Amino acid sequence: MRINADEIRSNIDQVRRLLQEETAISPALRSMMEMLLLVVTLLLNRVGLNSSNSSTRPSDDPNRKKTPRNGNGNKPGGQKGHRGTNLEPVADPDEIVFLKVDTTALPTGVYKEDGFESRQVFDVEISAIVTEYRAQVLVDQSGKRWVAPFPQEISASVQYGSSVKAGAVYMSQYQLLPYNRVEEQFGEMLQIPISASSVFNFNQDAYNRLEPFEHWAKSKLLVSPLLHADETGINIASKGHWLHCLSSDTLTFFHAHAKRGGEAMDDVGVLPVFQGILCHDHWSPYFKYGGSHALCNAHHLRELEWAAEQEKQSWAKALQDLLKEACHAKNLSSGCPDPQTAQGFRERYRQILADAETECPPPNENDRNGKRGRLKRTKSRNLLERLREHEHGVLLFLDNPHVPFSNNQAENDIRMTKVHQKISGCFRSPEGAAIFCRIRSFLSTCRKNGVSATQALKDLFQGKWPAFMAS
Repeated sequence: MRINADEIRSNIDQVRRLLQEETAISPALRSMMEMLLLVVTLLLNRVGLNSSNSSTRPSDDPNRKKTPRNGNGNKPGGQKGHRGTNLEPVADPDEIVFLKVDTTALPTGVYKEDGFESRQVFDVEISAIVTEYRAQVLVDQSGKRWVAPFPQEISASVQYGSSVKAGAVYMSQYQLLPYNRVEEQFGEMLQIPISASSVFNFNQDAYNRLEPFEHWAKSKLLVSPLLHADETGINIASKGHWLHCLSSDTLTFFHAHAKRGGEAMDDVGVLPVFQGILCHDHWSPYFKYGGSHALCNAHHLRELEWAAEQEKQSWAKALQDLLKEACHAKNLSSGCPDPQTAQGFRERYRQILADAETECPPPNENDRNGKRGRLKRTKSRNLLERLREHEHGVLLFLDNPHVPFSNNQAENDIRMTKVHQKISGCFRSPEGAAIFCRIRSFLSTCRKNGVSATQALKDLFQGKWPAFMAS
């Protein structure tokens, strides 16, 4: 059975009109009918939600159709003009294997050497390297022993090296492998016995070493001209928590907290004193922080799509087209469109919202029926009023070259957290969540500054910091 949303909404509107006209219905029955209509409307709205008109994940779309990756009609692989990468022969191979001609299979005759043809095979050999440190021992004439000092990091008779620690942390915190699979990887490929508890200890060691990085990152975020902010739900010990993200194009900082709103943001300690532009998805607690606000237009496009599809609002489609056109104009410019073009977009924006007042009016104050406070509005009406009230934040990308069209920077930074949740389900303890947040903050920041995760972790366990932190 297919649900025709338009017919149901039409019937709901008709029932509401009849309820207003009918005077013989008791107040109790009228209240019950209004409640049932509200429940049906809410359920109907949920039926129409998908990833194109809301924040619903694409994987949750009903009857989702997967589009081919090469849906543009081109052949798979690199296109004409694409600068690809390929193997190039090296002048000094590690091993040379000589292949000789089987002379017994050749016709009778006289042959002479005429050089060779070469082909190279690139391969990898993974093996453990055991380094033994032998400290010289001297004994003086009185029998007193003098032993050469070991390096500071060599503290046990047998221990793991920095590369083993970096590799374990890389696999568990960057590639998100469970501890037991990291244990299997080292045991099967490297023949190095390593336990899940050792992997946890390596992660904890990295967490402790990264405390100076956390202070450094917060100090840099405080003076950043633009910050992206977002949050997503996580599970810690089977209880709902929130992972908060503050980031820029060169920095990332994660923080786990039991709360989603202002209490969590205050505990992080960055937003209460931040005075730059804060880019976010319109979550109301963010508005008490920062000097000004840039709102995510990717969210607006999805909400406008819902209003156009589900509530047949033509103004929503017009505004959606305008925002896409404005985004294209920004992408074509060196930073942002010229002032005249930007003003043209702004005037069209205001005109569309002004015309929408007729199509999507506010509720009639005469229909209060004794109700106090703000009358309930439709979802489209709420969106219209929000876009009008926050015009500056919606269109700030047209005036400031540093402000992007959307908040995708924060959403991209936080995306791997959802992958972690899919793999592991939840963090087993607040300590594990804190370890994940600090290490992922460091690795994400390193990646943004051109430092690979493996190199960053190896340097970390050797007591070195990336060059970008020194600068």
